[in-house]
Formats: sequence, C-alpha cells, structure tokens
Amino acid sequence: MSRVGEKIKSARIELGISQKLLGKKLGVSEKFINEVELGRKIASQGIIDKLSKILGKNINDITMSFEEQAYEEEKNEKFSPVPKKEKIQVQDVWSEAFSSVLKKIPIYGYDINKIINFKQLPIINNKVEGYAQDKVIYLQIESNDMEGFRIQDGDLALAHITGEIENNSICLVEYGGKREVRQIKKMDNKKVLLISGKNSIRTETIEIKDLKIIAKLDKLEIKL
Repeated sequence: MSRVGEKIKSARIELGISQKLLGKKLGVSEKFINEVELGRKIASQGIIDKLSKILGKNINDITMSFEEQAYEEEKNEKFSPVPKKEKIQVQDVWSEAFSSVLKKIPIYGYDINKIINFKQLPIINNKVEGYAQDKVIYLQIESNDMEGFRIQDGDLALAHITGEIENNSICLVEYGGKREVRQIKKMDNKKVLLISGKNSIRTETIEIKDLKIIAKLDKLEIKL
C-alpha cells in the first residue's frame, strides 16, 4: 500500500464510509477506490479535490509526483533488501499507474482491420486530444492522392472515428467500393464534393447516400 492509499483509507474508515459508498460519491467504481488504496492506481488531482470535500478535510498534502514515490521506493530498496518477486510486483504496479495517464493509440491502414503498431498519447480529463479514448486512432497514409494538401504516402495522421459529414474536413471515406482520404465540401443536402490532388486539384461529386465517413483527420505527422 502506498502513502497516498494509506491516508485515503484512514480518512475513509474514520468517517465510517465504505469503498462502495465513497466510489459512488466520487462517480467511480468500488474497484477503483480499492486499487487507489492499495497503491495500484494514482488518484488524479480532480479526484483528490473531490475527496477533500467528501471527507471534510484538506487531503491535498497526500498527493505525490511519480518521481517522489519512485525515489522513496528506490531508497527503501537500498536499505531494506527486497526479494526478487516483490521487485517485479512494484514494477507491475508502476506500469499500471503510467497506463492510467498514457494511452496506447493503435495505428491502422485504411481498412482499420489489422493494427500495424502503437503510439502513446496522454489522457487528459479521461480523453485523448479531446475525444473519447476508444475513438482515437492513427491512420497510416497509403497513397500520394492528397499530396497537394501536404499529405503523403507513409505519413501518420491522428484521427477520430466519426460518421458525421463536416464541411471542409479531411476524412477517411468509403465510396464506390474503396476507401480514400479526401477533403469534403458540402454542395447541398444531397451531394458533396470530394477533393484530392497531386500537382492539380481533382474533384468528384458524390451523393451523400453513397458516401460513408470512417474517420476525421485531426493532425498530421510528416515522414522525413
């Protein structure tokens, strides 16, 4: 159990609040409260602030940075030999802790079927880049059709899954039995213009009913 977990547990028991009730008041699961008290998860500042109000005392002094707790554990290891199994357990706990602030984002091709690789991005307010964690992906660009937009074969584009048509957005779309990255420009309630191009602009007029939006591109990582 970590210092943080011990103090949270002590304050909770002092008030006679169960893990289940505390979790309900915080809007989190009983399992989350248990893992925080056991030191397997790190409580965010937002959770700490809510705990202060619920427990009726300022407990901000129990917050610690990852570096501080890692230093304490390293110091304890130097002066108190720890069995090999326990060291591995500590490493597992810290792996879980960091996984709660970083998200492994899958990299896909246009078929969004097989994962090519992963990249990590920070989780902020339970979201990644402002979107739900399970909606964010990376797309590996598969052609130079959008070279005129500085999007080339091999580049990585951060995107989020959506089915909505957004005017002037650049999206992975499906039409005519194929998937391509195109800029979308609305013409009316029935048709859109799909724009691509290398040295010159190329346009295609498509009826909205024949177009499927797969994902909207948000950021581009250029391949050097």
